[in-house]
Amino acid sequence: MKLPYSYYQNQDVVFLAKDLLGKVLFTEIEGNITAGIIVETEAYFGVMDKASHAYGGRRTDRTEILYNDGGLSYVYLCYGIHHLFNIVSSVKDEHHAVLVRAVEPLIGTEIMELRRNMPVSKAAISSGPGSAAKALGIDRSFNTKDLTGEEIWIEDHNIRYTPDEITARPRIGVAYAQEDAFLPWRFFVKGNKYVSKPNK
Repeated sequence: MKLPYSYYQNQDVVFLAKDLLGKVLFTEIEGNITAGIIVETEAYFGVMDKASHAYGGRRTDRTEILYNDGGLSYVYLCYGIHHLFNIVSSVKDEHHAVLVRAVEPLIGTEIMELRRNMPVSKAAISSGPGSAAKALGIDRSFNTKDLTGEEIWIEDHNIRYTPDEITARPRIGVAYAQEDAFLPWRFFVKGNKYVSKPNK
């Protein structure tokens, strides 16, 4: 079942980042459908979070999407190389977001292999946010897309993890965020080989 708008408008972004583990992220590009089980996420808590692009109410052409109601995609280029896919969450002007850091390939694996030039058995195919986005064909053209639409969406396939199966760690690559860099807002499925940095 495709997740409705109401799911994304949950105001507890930390809860949402954990709850998204096990949900299935889909894309359809030129008739080709690919999908992966979300196995690693990071929560970003709007204006209060020094790691967030919206920290302090910062407002630019790039971050304007964060000021909308939840249920839209936020895709940006990192280091001029990697596209990173984020889910805009909460309600208008709260600007929370969840970064999808890794997926476990599920549907359209042959297409993912072509996009990443490696076999699906290799964890690197969709481990880490840039790799996950590339495997699913997500680039800047997916920015601001409706997550209940026909190009990119998330479904609930009743894959559930118990609290014991989920690990919480500090987010990666946010040293600039000072004390907020230590918040345990990265969540991943224990033992899943597609998790980007399972021991950190």
